[in-house]
Amino acid sequence: MSIIASILLLAGGVVAVLAGVGLLKFSTAYARFHAAGKASPVAFVLAALGAAFEVGPAGAAVLLLASVALVLTLPIAVHLLFRAVHRTTDGDHLVIDELSPHDRR
Repeated sequence: MSIIASILLLAGGVVAVLAGVGLLKFSTAYARFHAAGKASPVAFVLAALGAAFEVGPAGAAVLLLASVALVLTLPIAVHLLFRAVHRTTDGDHLVIDELSPHDRR
């Protein structure tokens, strides 16, 4: 395995572990979704780049396609989860709630 591939795979693993720690440590569902939604595509792209150095052009094309699909769809999925949590929980911790029909300003 090349040193570049090893570094990229290790960096992807570190980012994934940090995302997992964020999921465990953050107090609100919004912060946990943010940690998962921002760090996991970065971790996957880093790991896919590292793997692409080792699998050759055909495998790299598949990894590139998977990375693009993840980067395009994950923000939408996390946004929908945010909306679901917002609609099903009380928003007492929010100072300004722009999605509420009754703004508390």
